[in-house]
Amino acid sequence: MSQKIINYQMIIDGKYTNSITEKTIEIECPANRRIFATVPRGNEADVDIAVKSSLKAFRSWSKVMPKERGKILLQIADAIEIEKEDIAKIIATETGNAIKTQARPEINLVVDIFRYFGGLSSELKGETIPLGEHVLSYTRREPLGVVGAIIPWNAPVMLGACKIAPALCAGNTIVMKAAEDAPLAILKVAEICQRFIPPGVLNLLTGTGPECGEPLAYHPEINKLSFTGSTGVGKLVMRAAAERILPVSLELGGKSPSIVYPDVNEDWTVDGIIGAMRFTRQSQSCTAGSRLFLHKKIFDSFIGKLSEKLDKLIIGNPLNDNTDIGTIINNKQFTKVCDYISDGLNNKNTEVICGGLPPEDGPLSEGYFTIPTIFRNKSNEWRLAKEEIFGPVLVAIPWDDEEEVIRMANQSHYGLAAYVWTRDITKGINAAHAIESGWVQVNQGLAQAPGHSYGGFKQSGIGREFSLEGMLDSFTQRKNISINLNTPSKEI
Repeated sequence: MSQKIINYQMIIDGKYTNSITEKTIEIECPANRRIFATVPRGNEADVDIAVKSSLKAFRSWSKVMPKERGKILLQIADAIEIEKEDIAKIIATETGNAIKTQARPEINLVVDIFRYFGGLSSELKGETIPLGEHVLSYTRREPLGVVGAIIPWNAPVMLGACKIAPALCAGNTIVMKAAEDAPLAILKVAEICQRFIPPGVLNLLTGTGPECGEPLAYHPEINKLSFTGSTGVGKLVMRAAAERILPVSLELGGKSPSIVYPDVNEDWTVDGIIGAMRFTRQSQSCTAGSRLFLHKKIFDSFIGKLSEKLDKLIIGNPLNDNTDIGTIINNKQFTKVCDYISDGLNNKNTEVICGGLPPEDGPLSEGYFTIPTIFRNKSNEWRLAKEEIFGPVLVAIPWDDEEEVIRMANQSHYGLAAYVWTRDITKGINAAHAIESGWVQVNQGLAQAPGHSYGGFKQSGIGREFSLEGMLDSFTQRKNISINLNTPSKEI
């Protein structure tokens, strides 16, 4: 029996709409490789309509009192919470992320994000500047205008929310392009937002990068660009911003190190490494701790325990509540991950500790399922230790010199996240200070949280998200006003 295909629409000016061209993009369920939905294939003309709608809406939305905008965000949070289970099922279906370990936590985080920024509306304030008794000088925070936002497929709702909520709180309007592989859950969140905001305040487009994302980045009436995705595409977005001197926020790739000292509780730390590597997200995360630097004294025992625990994780249908690990997003990414695994298997200097290529028959062969894989290698120079794989492939490297392991950790053009594991808190803090990364965790491998000022060093990005300072720096501009109070009286 053929699967029913649902035709979704974009949201422009508060209304559901197709692309002007009437072209569509097919959405594939990565767990069974079947087409189950379509979305409009937006183009430059659709982008122009959406931007003009947001520009018109900005004139009134920017004048809404901040506390009222905050109340609206809180209402949106409550409405999302009511429908969170349905949204979690959409996330699991379109991304392949397991509903138990990823989809439900993601939508719960989205609720928290809207509530967090809803409560920050009173912080959109300036300062007075002491320039003299007869001068009143002060600053005010003003919105930028129309924000052009582009989000990826790996955590589409969370990454969409951390742009929508602060942008709207600050008084901006936003035109967002969803990831073409996973646009449905963020469309649902955008639909919920429409119940509480005026038309045009949030427009949600679907389409490809070249046909929809690029025209959005280059649109002359966009006032700010916010992008999350690969470093390669981030460079293109930055180039577009440079042409018009636009402010830009970029959250890009990573190749995050985990440094494990010999004094750790191994069983406890193994669980932390599994979390930091984001194995239950198929490691499709730019914060994945994919370079594991293990001290030589504990290497064999630790890696054995890690392999044993990974073997117990259940890989399967993302909608099944027993599933720990879901699927890779699409065939392109699946092929890329398999190529990296094949490279490791064929490398004479490398030992495969667990995992390997996906099965070619059985239930897992029906989707883009991969197996958590660990390679042992002495070199940090190896391709698998340098390049972002965006799949469950971990490279374990032994070390015994602290200065050398810090050097290896920093030997990357990425600098997004890092993890340090030790019971010696002084060593942990010193290592955290020495590592060139925007986010270093000591003795934990948690995901982002509201209030956390998240962003990267080096080629991992520019700007910060999830926090008050991220909202102020990314979505407002500071205006200084100086008034001379010592003016002469009117001449007779």
